[in-house]
Amino acid sequence: MLMWIARRILASIPVFLGVAVAVFALLYIMPGDPAAIIAGDNGSDENIAAIRVQLGLDQPPLARLVQWLGALLTGDMGTSLFTQLPVTTMIVQRLAPTLSLAACAMVFSLLFAIPLGVVAAWRSGSTIDRGAMLFAVIGFSIPSFVLAYVLIFTLSVELRWLPVQGYIPLSAGFVPFARHMVLPSLALGLIYSALLARVTRASMLEVLQQDFIRTAHAKGVPNRLVLLRHALGNAMVPIVTVVGLGVSLLLGGVIVTETVFAIPGIGRLTVDSILRRDYPVIQAVVIISSGVYMVVNLLVDIAYALLDPRIRQ
Repeated sequence: MLMWIARRILASIPVFLGVAVAVFALLYIMPGDPAAIIAGDNGSDENIAAIRVQLGLDQPPLARLVQWLGALLTGDMGTSLFTQLPVTTMIVQRLAPTLSLAACAMVFSLLFAIPLGVVAAWRSGSTIDRGAMLFAVIGFSIPSFVLAYVLIFTLSVELRWLPVQGYIPLSAGFVPFARHMVLPSLALGLIYSALLARVTRASMLEVLQQDFIRTAHAKGVPNRLVLLRHALGNAMVPIVTVVGLGVSLLLGGVIVTETVFAIPGIGRLTVDSILRRDYPVIQAVVIISSGVYMVVNLLVDIAYALLDPRIRQ
């Protein structure tokens, strides 16, 4: 098992380096000059050239790439071109809101979608099943920003139940934190829940048709135990796959959701950095996101091996 995990980790290293080179290349060919943005509308060519030299933007692309990769291997993600703060410090300052939003959205999705998919499969063809699948189709078809504005208009503007925007840390109290997390968590989690519910239903339907399920019913095992112990346990591999893929949905959705709800997280930092062409910050955010995604995929593969030992053979 340990050797299998080690092989998976070694296989991720070339992928990580490839992502790093691709990110650098895309930013290099991206239009816009950070020096011109820093100099402002009235900046002269001499000022722009001096800023480029000061920031090291005048160096050849290959030299900048080698320098950046060398610093990245030591844990140095560079310094922001605009704030002159270490990129690591800026990301750490924005980490708590993003983790709070992602965790709330994930918990909501798991607690809502998996039971919904299980019940829909158990009552296949019923009104509950058709309603669940209607929710899944509509939920996965609506863009996250559209859903966000619908929730804001309904629950904040019309009903005045929840605040429209902003973020309150958990240290300031659970109730204020929860009130500000409900809308963004719903906007981010409902789309993920729609996908997870459909996959859970399909996987459960396949398992419920197996012979061992009929044997369990013939032995008089209660329906609750058949669903939770026998059926759901054997249907977990596809569900775990979607849970892993959901991380990419959350990483992409966080950017839009934090922008709509004015949450000062990493997603909002990414948007601001793209608009200002703050290359070190953009590179660091993309690299960290890629690293998180690869770690989650590794954890999903380990979960596969634990659920089905044949996978690691």
